[in-house]
Formats: sequence, C-alpha cells, structure tokens
Amino acid sequence: MKIDRHGRAKILTQSEIQLLFSLGLQCIRDRALFGICLYTACRINEACTLKTADVYDSKGRVRPELIIRKGATKGKLATRTIPVLEDLRRRLEIYQPPDPHGYLFPGRHGRGHLLADSASWLLREACKRVGIEGVSTHSFRRTALTQMSDAGIPLRIIQEVSGHRTLDELQKYLEVRPEQVRGAVAALAMLTPVEESGTYFGKPGYDEVASPVTKRLPPDPKRRRHKH
Repeated sequence: MKIDRHGRAKILTQSEIQLLFSLGLQCIRDRALFGICLYTACRINEACTLKTADVYDSKGRVRPELIIRKGATKGKLATRTIPVLEDLRRRLEIYQPPDPHGYLFPGRHGRGHLLADSASWLLREACKRVGIEGVSTHSFRRTALTQMSDAGIPLRIIQEVSGHRTLDELQKYLEVRPEQVRGAVAALAMLTPVEESGTYFGKPGYDEVASPVTKRLPPDPKRRRHKH
C-alpha cells in the first residue's frame, strides 16, 4: 500500500470505488477523468492529455472507442483504441468538454491540459474526504488490470489494453490476494494419493478388511462314501 507517496498503489475495492465517485470526487470533470482511468486502465498522463476529439465525435457524441494517441503513451510505443463501457459513457455524456477542438481536460485558465501532478492532488483530497489511504492515480490502472486478470482474461489481451511493452512489465501490476493463494493451495487436495494398503487417515486399507468366513458343516452320514 502507498503511504506518503511510497510503496505500491492500493488496489481499490468496489466499496472504495463507490465512496470515491459518490462522495470523494465532487466535480463532474474529476469523475470523468478518473472514470477514464478506471474503465480504460490508462495512465494518468494519458488521460490528462486526451483531446476532446479522441473521445467525442464532431457532433459531441461519445465515440464507441476512446483513442489514446501514440505521442501520449509511455515510451510512445503505439496508439491504442479502447472500447467505451456503458458506465464510462454515462459519465462522459454528463461531462461537457469546454473546448471541442482542444484538450478534454484543460489546465488552469484554459491553457494546455490538466497536469498529472494536479490530478494527483485532486485524488489525494478526494481520498481524505472519505478516509481512504494508500491510493494514488496508479490505483485505477492497477485495479482495472487486476480485475481483468481475475476475470480470466488472457494476459496477451490485457497487454493490448494496458499498452505494456512486455508481459513481464504487465505482471508487476497485477495483485495476488491472500484468498487467491489459499485457493491455489487448496486445489492441491486433488493430488492426495489413495493408498492400497495400510491405514490411511484412520480408515482401514483393503487388506485390513476381513474376508467373509465360510462355516464348515459336519459330514452327512447318509452321504458316506462306500467302497466297491
């Protein structure tokens, strides 16, 4: 968990996400900004540098896919297009971009774009309001990627969404929870051998089960054999 900007960003629970978006983030713009981070697993700088045209079409409608341009990505590797979920669409429809031809989240006095450091401050203030610790802007990305992994989505597909250069880099983001470790170890119970002899967990083995005894009857005098 991240404390005083040290450590790994916290993975958010569903209740914490609910608190942040209902009570912590008090501005429509901020909910739209961090909604993008949560529902696309993008980096905070990628969200801050989005152009309005990357999210809305010329008629102001939310696009079916959000575009993260190559120049805004870490390492400037490749442009990514990410489908817009209905939950995110609703937040973006409420948000009214101030400049249809500029940045989606303008900076102070409409100059440039909102800075990543400013977004981090906004999130810290939101977390203080609802009493959540260990959260940073990276928490939304880690939460989204871990959720996809938990849902059984292949890592190669998650990598396409996250934009990581390698699978090794992606795996560093994924959270392994204690209950998942317990579940993994519990799965080993299927390997328990069934012994064929000796006592096994207090139960008799096959050779300890007494065979049925046939009672020998006395000879029948009428069936005596005669010598010829």
